[in-house]
Amino acid sequence: MLPELGQIALILALLVSLMQAILPLLGAQRGIGAWMTVARPAAWAQLGLVGLAFAVLTWGFVTQDFSLRYVAENSNSLLPMQYRYSAVWGAHEGSLLLWTLILALWTAAVAALSRALPQIVVARVLGAMGLVSVGFIAFLIFTSNPFERILPAAAEGRDLNPLLQDPGLIIHPPMLYMGYVGFAVPFAFAIAALLDRNASRPEAVASWLRWTRPWTNVAWAFLTVGIALGSWWAYYELGWGGWWFWDPVENASFMPWLAGAALLHSQAVTEKRGSFRSWTLLLAIAAFSLSLLGTFLVRSGVLTSVHAFA
Repeated sequence: MLPELGQIALILALLVSLMQAILPLLGAQRGIGAWMTVARPAAWAQLGLVGLAFAVLTWGFVTQDFSLRYVAENSNSLLPMQYRYSAVWGAHEGSLLLWTLILALWTAAVAALSRALPQIVVARVLGAMGLVSVGFIAFLIFTSNPFERILPAAAEGRDLNPLLQDPGLIIHPPMLYMGYVGFAVPFAFAIAALLDRNASRPEAVASWLRWTRPWTNVAWAFLTVGIALGSWWAYYELGWGGWWFWDPVENASFMPWLAGAALLHSQAVTEKRGSFRSWTLLLAIAAFSLSLLGTFLVRSGVLTSVHAFA
């Protein structure tokens, strides 16, 4: 019964994210305050629902519920408890659910820490983040459902990939995803700025930079730590003889890091000199777009890589 609860939570999260994406953006466009106020409660509700789905899947691994296909394919009864928790994001479906949970966390953080911002800006930012959530939750439900059942239940699981039975799996993917998904915040602020007819005014640009720089700094820091942890893990696990091997998936994570570094510098120049305004907006969009590309490459198996197990 619990897996069905997780499935229902995802469906409700999709409906809430649709409401978060549509009503605040329309309210900002038409000047309807009641619609704009929907953004914050929807962000909190989405976090609760996605968190519930993630907790249900985690409980399936802890209790070894082999009626779930995802659990049966990535765990067994002899798997140590610490790796049962990390196995939740050890393959495709669970890692996308982790991605969605972290996006919900970032969205809730913006909702909680943006009370001093104009209502119309908050509505547009949370609306843009809601659109991203709609895409990922719909992808989970319709193509990568982690709650798919096996009838009858498997007697034993296949086990987690031996390469992933390592402390690196516990810390590397969450840190990397915190960086990847964190760039959704400056991306959403960039979209909000583009929707604002007064975005080209110097005072509007100054406000946009003041709001986005802290989020960019934190996301870039998480991504830096995530890449460093991945290099450390690969160094001792794969025996490459170095910290970096230019693996295709390493490169995929390095591209948003470079775009994020460029965004940090562009924001500084725009704030001090007023130049590079268009570049700053473009880099905010590019950093998150490259994060999406990196996530897709890691989890799709399109490229031949040591990450092909994903």
